[in-house]
Amino acid sequence: MRRIGNTSIAAVTVVALCSGAWLLHSGGALHAPPRPGAAEGVPDPGAAERSAPALPPSPPLRIRIPSIRVNAPLIGLGLTESGSLDVPPADDKNLAGWYEAGTTPGETGTAIVAGHVDTAEGPAVFYDLGVLKRGNIIEVDRRDGSVAVFTVDAVEVYEAKNFPDDKVYGAASRPELRVITCGGDYSRATGYQGNVVVFAHLTGSR
Repeated sequence: MRRIGNTSIAAVTVVALCSGAWLLHSGGALHAPPRPGAAEGVPDPGAAERSAPALPPSPPLRIRIPSIRVNAPLIGLGLTESGSLDVPPADDKNLAGWYEAGTTPGETGTAIVAGHVDTAEGPAVFYDLGVLKRGNIIEVDRRDGSVAVFTVDAVEVYEAKNFPDDKVYGAASRPELRVITCGGDYSRATGYQGNVVVFAHLTGSR
């Protein structure tokens, strides 16, 4: 497990998030979510120069990703008994969650947001996460009235057995954001075999 703040967190590859219920009933080959291209996994070497000052802590209320038409409320998530990140309820496909025992989006450190890729009814909030490109914008509305603006640095897909906890959940010296959903190969027996992870850092606020 990886320690964030005062708690340890395991990879977010949990059955409730990665079962792929829609693919199971509709045909996985035809409806598999998009996967990021290899080029999106190579960070922009000039990204560090375009960082914004950290914001004070404030819980997030909503996440917007204009390039893939995401506009979703955020709920707080804890950990399961196994130490993995809990997931939002599956009865609301347009809902995401953030790890509320960790960093709030915009303050110094690594903030974690997760959401379903699909539900039994069809695509969910982060179905198109694999389409994101370096340079795309992610906005997070915060309780204090501010908006934290992040720029995507890289988009990668990892197999569950090789999930890089340190890279994804590790501490950061600037405000960073990880947005996570399920992805990778799909098995009818066990669901998705991995996770799509978006790496972003704070580049502005308003």
